[in-house]
Amino acid sequence: MNSPTIITLVGFIAWSLLLLVLMESIRSKMVLTKEIAPNEFNPQNSNLSPFMQRLARAHANCIEGLPVFGGIMIAAIITSNANVTDQLAYIFLAARIAQSLLHLASLSPVAVTMRFGAFAVQMGIGVYWCYKLLEVLV
Repeated sequence: MNSPTIITLVGFIAWSLLLLVLMESIRSKMVLTKEIAPNEFNPQNSNLSPFMQRLARAHANCIEGLPVFGGIMIAAIITSNANVTDQLAYIFLAARIAQSLLHLASLSPVAVTMRFGAFAVQMGIGVYWCYKLLEVLV
């Protein structure tokens, strides 16, 4: 059965992939229109527009969080304890997507504060999930 945890895990992966596809599509267009040579890109996009820099960082944030939060969800799934993570799974995914969208939108103090709020929600959920999983596993 497809639990909210499984859907959220695949959603998290899909969101990370979507950001990567967006970044590489824009980069490909830039190469094809000869705005930049194929070998002039750097991982942070620091030689590109501010949006492209934020896009690289938003994608990196997803990739950095995936082993931690994805690992918790996988642990819940493989131990048949997805009931622990199911209740907050969609909230977690919504906070992850909100964090990325806020990152893409702006670096204003308000946007950065809201972005941190979305990340804090994810951290809180992750800590709660770990505690509850350890409680049922130990």
